[in-house]
Amino acid sequence: MRRRVFVRGLAITGAGLTLPVPLAGAATARHGSAVAAWQQVAAPAGQEAAHLLAVAAAGPGRAWAVGEQGRYGGTVGTPLALSWNGSVWSQTDLSHLTYTGGLRAVSAAPGGAARAIGTDTAGHDQLLSWDGTTWRETDFPGRGEPGTRLTGVASAADGRFWVSGRHGDRAGLLRGDGTTWRWCRPLPDEAAPTPSGVHVTPGGEMWVFGDIIARWDGAWTVVPRALGIRASVTGLLPVAHDDIWLTGFAYGVGGPPGKPPGVVLQRWDGAQWNSVKSPFTVGSLSGITADATGRPDRISGWDFWDQKRAHYLRWDGTAWISERGPEAPTAYLPEAIAPIPGTDGGYWSVGTTSSSPYPPAQLRIERFG
Repeated sequence: MRRRVFVRGLAITGAGLTLPVPLAGAATARHGSAVAAWQQVAAPAGQEAAHLLAVAAAGPGRAWAVGEQGRYGGTVGTPLALSWNGSVWSQTDLSHLTYTGGLRAVSAAPGGAARAIGTDTAGHDQLLSWDGTTWRETDFPGRGEPGTRLTGVASAADGRFWVSGRHGDRAGLLRGDGTTWRWCRPLPDEAAPTPSGVHVTPGGEMWVFGDIIARWDGAWTVVPRALGIRASVTGLLPVAHDDIWLTGFAYGVGGPPGKPPGVVLQRWDGAQWNSVKSPFTVGSLSGITADATGRPDRISGWDFWDQKRAHYLRWDGTAWISERGPEAPTAYLPEAIAPIPGTDGGYWSVGTTSSSPYPPAQLRIERFG
């Protein structure tokens, strides 16, 4: 999995805030004809060691976030899910799910349908559907079978959902229209690694990313991946076949215990990956999003040298510039970012109040616009 377990003992940790702010020091940016800022939004308290791994919105009045709570060392926690009704975030009752560990991916379609991914107590990956009140398990080909994995989920403009993973011990894509699910033809290389995520472009192209980067259009096209040593991909934004953005982090060779990762920000020009200058270099980038036209817009990040504020990046057309979240008395590790449809450039950012999801880490949510 691509999710981050960072340095332990390097960041200040503490209980999560629940103030419905804007807080002093929130970053501002020109936003249409007005000035907008990143603001903290109240999040319901979870068990200690709580963190949110993914967020998705269907519009200003409907969004979902998923994660895990109660993890401690090698002891896994329990799944955590929140829903937004336009005014407040509330925790969803998941007592009917026999799960350990967390929910790790979520996506919403334009019409309001939503899907999430988790792993049950038997170690089998599960596909969940939102029924209007809670998350319910959905049947799909290969469910519960050895060699079946589900890792990421994304929605397309036509309402279909695409799930990255593995079936029959071959890497590939699962697609569904809400009632019927089927696996696409797997990647041609039988040894291809399982992708950790999936991205659907506004034009309807399907991409998988992680330890492999490939495009599906009825056949597979693989893009070479060359990130360095101990590197992970956290996000992919294909603008064109010769213009692809990639975010992540890398630990490099060796180093002392607790060594923080370095930022990975690269751009594919059709022939090779080129490193792109980031406003900060020690830490990680946790995701990249596009504007309504599919052009790059925002990146969420964790800055090792300034852990009490999220370090977002905004594309100004020629370079990525810093855009800071509000300062908090604890660290903030943003683990996911997602646009809010129906708004003028609004975003949700979710994560945890620590550099790693260990006690006493709590949930944190921020919003732009």
